[in-house]
Amino acid sequence: MFSLLHTLFYFIVALTILIAFHELGHFWAARKLGVKVIRFSLGFGKILWRHQRTPDSTEFTVAALPLGGYVKMVDEREGTVAPADLPYAFNRQSLIRRVAIVFAGPFFNFILAILVYWAVFMIGETGMRPVLGPVASGSLAAQVGFAEGDEIVAVAGEATPTWNQAMGELLERIMEGEAIPVDVKTKDGEQLQRTLTVPEELAQQPNLLYQRLGIRPWEPNIPPIIDRVEPGGAAERAGLQAGDRLVSVDGRPIRTWREWVDHVRAHPNASLEVVVERGGERLSRSVTPTPVESEEGRIGRIGAAVQIPEHLIDAMQVEYRLGVLPAFVAAVEKTGDYSVLTLKMIGRMLVGKAGIENLSGPISIAQYAGKSASIGFSQFLKFLAIVSVSLAVLNLLPIPVLDGGHLMFYLVEAVKGSPVSEQTQAFFQQIGLFILLSLMSLAFILDIERLLT
Repeated sequence: MFSLLHTLFYFIVALTILIAFHELGHFWAARKLGVKVIRFSLGFGKILWRHQRTPDSTEFTVAALPLGGYVKMVDEREGTVAPADLPYAFNRQSLIRRVAIVFAGPFFNFILAILVYWAVFMIGETGMRPVLGPVASGSLAAQVGFAEGDEIVAVAGEATPTWNQAMGELLERIMEGEAIPVDVKTKDGEQLQRTLTVPEELAQQPNLLYQRLGIRPWEPNIPPIIDRVEPGGAAERAGLQAGDRLVSVDGRPIRTWREWVDHVRAHPNASLEVVVERGGERLSRSVTPTPVESEEGRIGRIGAAVQIPEHLIDAMQVEYRLGVLPAFVAAVEKTGDYSVLTLKMIGRMLVGKAGIENLSGPISIAQYAGKSASIGFSQFLKFLAIVSVSLAVLNLLPIPVLDGGHLMFYLVEAVKGSPVSEQTQAFFQQIGLFILLSLMSLAFILDIERLLT
């Protein structure tokens, strides 16, 4: 129950921020360009809160269904407009002003992503050095010479001081379908460059990609002692506690934390018989790992963290942060890179080179929100930036009912010299709504399948 509320809370927080910035873009541009705004709403349906300074000013509302928002402007196409308000009607504005108002929504989502990445890069993060553990025999990494102890220094020229950054850069380049130059420092101190090539068909199968890639972070042989348990997790429900030393699982002795993790990950939804040592005595417990989706497919997770000796943490941790100007430049580049990557992925899905399993619906997004928040504030901010970029790019697609659809009508208007008729717009908007609802339904079905399989 705690996990569900945690996930729901951060999903709503993320959604509110993303929607608010998007609609703020439309609102700000409309006000700056002389269009009267009747209502600024977060959410749809029953109004839970409203504020209006004067009867003639904008009404700000929060509605019950937090899955969107809107900015309602004075517009003759939507009802009778008082003569005094006609100069401020949206439909009477010049083409360039209407384009600016519509484009401002997605543009503000790009701005949000840049601001968030800027903050992340300046705040910095503490992460594990990108040192490789055992490289799976026959894997893509092994085929090009990666070996245990290699430290990834840069991917395609981008410095990667932490494991998360190294994996993020690798995955982005893999999705682009190009050979990836990876600079490494071997455990002997030698500087080398290895070129990783991932077959295109494999790049579109996240569940197989991680396995075929064959790399994972280096880990010392850490004793199997629990440092803390996650509230509401499988470990807490089974009665496991901080300080417990894992002795065996299903009759098999546990010597290191890695052995324990591998066993748990391999048995989602299976009841495991565990023996732990606590206060000098041995106790038996049954724990059932919760199934979760990962790069490796469906794995088990119990919500317990290992107790790591401090000297090991100090040896493997690294702090990474940028100054104000370098952080801003990096934020703009990151937003641009992810925008291009999103467009490429959409293009591949349209031509059948990427599977529909890459679609994520509200359930998956909510899970990502909760998971990123549980890892840390910086990870949640990164999640927020990624979704903001995705929202901006998707809204600019030339699908009627989306901002990109309106911009497409304005382009036609610019070419032919007169607005597209309301009947034509209404027809294509019905088609656009059908496409949008179909995609949303498909994404929701895929989410349900991920939960059930």
